[in-house]
Amino acid sequence: MGANGPRIMRGMKYLVIVAFVAIIGSLAAALVFMMRGGVQEEGEAPRKRQMARALAFRVGFSVLLFVLVLVAYFMGWIQPTGLPLQR
Repeated sequence: MGANGPRIMRGMKYLVIVAFVAIIGSLAAALVFMMRGGVQEEGEAPRKRQMARALAFRVGFSVLLFVLVLVAYFMGWIQPTGLPLQR
């Protein structure tokens, strides 16, 4: 992997952590928009639109994370460390 291998792997760990925090944050925001009750004030965006936007961000972050993990695997930046297959 070369001299930059451990640094790249450490960077990928932080990137995955940030992506998971963004996914959970957007999911929490959608929950808040869904659970908030009461009458909407004049000039306020509809809550359904805000909830849909938050869920769309969550889906986008999830797809981006999946693509980044695939690219990192194919580039050799990360290696699988799971259990070996038994035959």
